[in-house]
Amino acid sequence: MCRSLRRNRRIRSVDDRALPISDHLTELRRRIGWIVGAIAFGTALSFNFAEEIFGFLLAPATEALGAKNSRLQAIAPTEIFFTYIKCAILSGFVLSLPITFWQLWSFIAPGLYDNERRAIFPFVFFSTGLFAGGAIFGYSAVFPIVFEFFNSWDNEWVVSAWTMKEVFSMTTRLFLAFGIAFELPLFVFFLSITGIVSAKQLFAGTPYAVVAMFILGALLTPPDIVSQIFLAGPMIVLYLVGVGVAWFFEPARRKKEDAAVAESPVANRDGQP
Repeated sequence: MCRSLRRNRRIRSVDDRALPISDHLTELRRRIGWIVGAIAFGTALSFNFAEEIFGFLLAPATEALGAKNSRLQAIAPTEIFFTYIKCAILSGFVLSLPITFWQLWSFIAPGLYDNERRAIFPFVFFSTGLFAGGAIFGYSAVFPIVFEFFNSWDNEWVVSAWTMKEVFSMTTRLFLAFGIAFELPLFVFFLSITGIVSAKQLFAGTPYAVVAMFILGALLTPPDIVSQIFLAGPMIVLYLVGVGVAWFFEPARRKKEDAAVAESPVANRDGQP
């Protein structure tokens, strides 16, 4: 790892694309502006369909309640209106994901090799697809089980009467947790190609990663073992997939680093091949 970081420092020391910190901050502010604008535009488009989106998102909860109690409760005058606004914001966030990932990649791309910078389309495609895959997996496989579990505690003294605010909050939390968790292979791959951690080190750290996945699953999901396992299990598999992909691409990355160091005036001045 230290050897890789030393190489990166030598390469970057002669990189004419290096910018002062003020320019980096300006660039970051511009990228964030594009992301916020895309989310706002998506939110505005989604607000007219907020009721339909809300009904779709909360279908697992209303189905778990059954025919008798399938209608959620609103206990505050503003609850319906502001929940629909939150629903539109969530939809706008999801619709803007391709632009968001495009801007993120465009910001970090100057620190990568030319061929890696050209991977913007695969990055946007796979990152958006992984988020969507995680959200769909959570919605179709996990949400029904979680809501059925909580509804199963009804008895002759207590009947569930869930509020739309609380159910939407829980649904959003799970929706984002599964979507973000499924981005793990890209994060692991990024750690490897940037030289921060090697694929061998990532594989050796698998036991620690497994513990971290379960802790993260407990933090991101409601306090039940079912949703925690359903989140942690796929994250472990995705972590190993990311390590495998990084292992496959790492030799090519090292070869490029060696070639860049060999051609670097700094490397030649230091007497290194």
